[in-house]
Amino acid sequence: MYKLICIDMDGTLLNDEKKISIKNHQAIKEAYKRGVKVVVCTGRLYTSAFYYSHLLEVKTPVIASNGAVIKEKDNNKTIYRASLGIENCYKILEVCKKYNFYAHFNTEDTIFTEKIIHSSQSYAKINESMPKEMQIKIEVIEDWDSIFEKYSEEIVKCIVIDEEGEKISKAKRELAEISSLEVVSSFERNFEVMSSGVSKGRAAEILAKYYDFSPSEVICIGDNENDLSMIKYAGLGVAMGNAIPIVKSQADYITATNNDDGVAEVIEKFVLI
Repeated sequence: MYKLICIDMDGTLLNDEKKISIKNHQAIKEAYKRGVKVVVCTGRLYTSAFYYSHLLEVKTPVIASNGAVIKEKDNNKTIYRASLGIENCYKILEVCKKYNFYAHFNTEDTIFTEKIIHSSQSYAKINESMPKEMQIKIEVIEDWDSIFEKYSEEIVKCIVIDEEGEKISKAKRELAEISSLEVVSSFERNFEVMSSGVSKGRAAEILAKYYDFSPSEVICIGDNENDLSMIKYAGLGVAMGNAIPIVKSQADYITATNNDDGVAEVIEKFVLI
């Protein structure tokens, strides 16, 4: 019997309109009623992940920032957090400057950037329809030294997006050679950097142990490279129909796409039986 389901958000739980379908919502609620822990597991900041988990009407923890943060929603208790640390922040910034990227350093609720572009621009747009307490704070800064000094233990991830895929690939390879960093992508024109050892798979493992569940009792569902680690960890690793080829090749099961209620299909087939 499966007791924990970790679900990626973008490209998985959310359709292309960035909404949770009625069918997905109903299946998740039914699984939760039967005692299954249903956990949002995303690269997004905790505040954004919390909002979507809240919409699901489940009282389970949230995994955010690609596994760098695991928190209980009800009491705000931190189960796990891995900050980048000041030295890693400077290492990432050096590579970003080399390639003229606008780095976005994230805490649980704040983005620090030199320019509102790409992900910060997206969050700024999302903020327009969010209640104030659910909005992501965006701070345009000029002095990284003071930010790193003040927030080095709160910064958990850096994300970079650029139109030039070749530059992204080169910088990503360069950062991946630094042993103190973990580097993944959530789509082809970005990379996301966390502290070494941080991944969605590691977070799923930590949460399973927190509840005393074995890997065989865990389902993980995702679509992109940053989901690979949890799909490999899970007793049932599921790739979305819209997943990239490597994710499909590593999965135990391939479900429908994010626009065709793929999450609901998995829950109905393997949990609601």
